[in-house]
Amino acid sequence: MSFLRTVNGDIAADRIGVCYAHEHIVIERSFVTQQYPEFLLDDVPSIAAELTAFHHAGGRAVVDSMPCGGGRSVVKLAIVSRQSGVHILCPTGVHLEQYYPHGHWTEGAAVARLSSLFIDEIQLGIDANDTNGPTLERTGHRAGLIKVASGLDTLRPREFRIFEAAAIAHLATGAPILTHTEQGTAALEQVALFAKLGVDPSHIILSHLDRKPDIGYHREVLSTGVYLEYDHAFRWKTDNNPTRELLVSLAGDGYLNQLMLGMDAARSSYWRSFGGSPGLTFLLETFSEQLRAAGWTEEHFITIFCRNPSRAFAFTSPTW
Repeated sequence: MSFLRTVNGDIAADRIGVCYAHEHIVIERSFVTQQYPEFLLDDVPSIAAELTAFHHAGGRAVVDSMPCGGGRSVVKLAIVSRQSGVHILCPTGVHLEQYYPHGHWTEGAAVARLSSLFIDEIQLGIDANDTNGPTLERTGHRAGLIKVASGLDTLRPREFRIFEAAAIAHLATGAPILTHTEQGTAALEQVALFAKLGVDPSHIILSHLDRKPDIGYHREVLSTGVYLEYDHAFRWKTDNNPTRELLVSLAGDGYLNQLMLGMDAARSSYWRSFGGSPGLTFLLETFSEQLRAAGWTEEHFITIFCRNPSRAFAFTSPTW
């Protein structure tokens, strides 16, 4: 049976309900928040309150996208999941170099070490210390996906190692792969590399593509068979919302089954529970109304919020 791995256990894929496909739910004090103080999301009551509001609006699941060493706290994710009733998927993996201090272990880690780490977090449990040492305190909360990232326009040597490790871990465990594209770039390069490494595109989700709203580019990427995740909808400040236009046009082109939405709301200023806006309910309220005005039906919403995440984030049978 097809399943998804949440921080509080595996669930049947068809139980996921309405899912946001790229979020940041907890970001602890870390090098990341030293460099970007607005990224701090560590207050459990406030996080639980925001997720509870999301649940009341119809949301049932979110995919957290903070991988190893970046302020991830699987223990807090498990707590706010239980308190709010929202399923949370937590990743293993490695982010961009800029989110780690100089000399961090990710700089020189060999492919074998990285892939072993990813596999252990998927199969055994995530480290309570977020792989920052000095000891390993493995929790019972397991990773439900692999998150990797590439920088602007191209992949660099560090990223090739990380992507190779992600491919090995995917093939060994069946865990899906979620990627960060910097401003929507290098998507085709990511897909080509994973294909070379033996990863079927139907198990790959590329994030942030709507930050480069060139519809021809999107069609070319979608033609490879990958999923695309859009999260810029609330950031556009004009009446013409490129994310909305992409969704409407690409759904009309027959690509609806490969599209998902998230908010990537990694700043407390975006959360109502921290005194910000628009809040995590934005996609289910304001943006959904805009799509309805553009002709979308309930079938469109069920596909993009429920069916697609249930397929994209499901574990596949390992090939090893």
